[in-house]
Amino acid sequence: MSLNLIKLCVGAESIADLEEWIALRLRLAGEQIHTTRMMPKNREAILGGGSLYWVIKGIVSCRQRITDLRARRDEDGISRCDIVLDPAVVAVDPRPRGPFQGWRYLSAADAPPDLAKVGSADADLPIELQRELRTIGLV
Repeated sequence: MSLNLIKLCVGAESIADLEEWIALRLRLAGEQIHTTRMMPKNREAILGGGSLYWVIKGIVSCRQRITDLRARRDEDGISRCDIVLDPAVVAVDPRPRGPFQGWRYLSAADAPPDLAKVGSADADLPIELQRELRTIGLV
């Protein structure tokens, strides 16, 4: 069974913001890499189909498939982990998530389903509206 990561998407206001940042990174570097401090110990489980779930403004909003995890040292000699991501962003059923630092493991059982798989009437609503409806408990 695959294992996922979850991380705060600091600075993004929406999925569209994230997609703009991804497009810029692809133009500049040819691939999207998110650098973090710690290398996950469960590397093989993550690379077996795991995704990085992004928390945007307190809501688990979308995910990107993880294609590689690369260990490296920066110019100061500090160990880093480059999380290489598929540039396709998949919206997920929005769920609230409190703040945390770094990344956390997210089991497949705890991961929200993709919006396309939810099949509910609200799946066609803009993500921001879905977020507001969930916040006030209407969905």
